[in-house]
Amino acid sequence: MGDINIVVMGPAGVGKSCTTTRFVQDKFIEKYDPTIEDSYRKEVTVGGKSVLLEILDTAGTEQFSALRNLYVKNGNAFMLVYSVPIIIVGNKCDMVNERVVSTEKGKKFAESNNLLFMEISAKDNINVTQAFMALVEKIYAKGQPQKKKKSTGCHVL
Repeated sequence: MGDINIVVMGPAGVGKSCTTTRFVQDKFIEKYDPTIEDSYRKEVTVGGKSVLLEILDTAGTEQFSALRNLYVKNGNAFMLVYSVPIIIVGNKCDMVNERVVSTEKGKKFAESNNLLFMEISAKDNINVTQAFMALVEKIYAKGQPQKKKKSTGCHVL
């Protein structure tokens, strides 16, 4: 088996470089430094045979979108990386006597998975708006979301 070209793609700031560096060098990058294009090599064993992986860590910004066709043409495999803000919402906090999951258990789960956490009551309007706004603020903290462009045909990423 020959070399395998893996192209790592996704929007800016989702962790493409962190994921690639963790795999190739077993290091985690703490500081965000936008990538234009980085390439890595790693030898792995598959089915008892040595295989060289050539990994291309691509730019997530729109200004380098012209390179996408080249990436697609040269890639044998693609990793699409994304990051989605998630909030764990414990609803019906007004029904204290019927609680199934404790507040502490919910908080611990959210913390251990790096998620937002909030208890709400849709009935009594407790923290409903705050839950939605916490999610929106998390999105904006990562950078203003891009407007979706209307598709006018078939596109290959």
